Amino acid sequence: MSCFLVPLAQAIATTVYRKKHADSISAPEASPLKRHLPTLEKMLWGGSVLLITDHVIGGELTWRFPFFTALGQTGGADAMLHEILTVGVPMSVVLTVVWAIYALVKESRRHLAADRQL
Repeated sequence: MSCFLVPLAQAIATTVYRKKHADSISAPEASPLKRHLPTLEKMLWGGSVLLITDHVIGGELTWRFPFFTALGQTGGADAMLHEILTVGVPMSVVLTVVWAIYALVKESRRHLAADRQL
């Protein structure tokens, strides 16, 4: 019901960081993770939008207050917090680790291709 809040917050933070440090991210001497930050940003935004859509279709998220249907029930806030901690946080951590592996593999392949051209 609220698992998308963690990746959404991470997407917002990543976007703000990327916009503030645009020059250092696009620099040739930037670390592989910095260079591939836009990929993480797209993964987070895309996943968040898909999760929000899924929760709207499932009726767990509405367009009127309280937006989370669980908040209208007794103990709903506890259930939401539990889902954020047990689903949202691990989901964001796994996504970030997968992205980091992707960025490092892509960077090593780029270096191999550059070495072959020499």
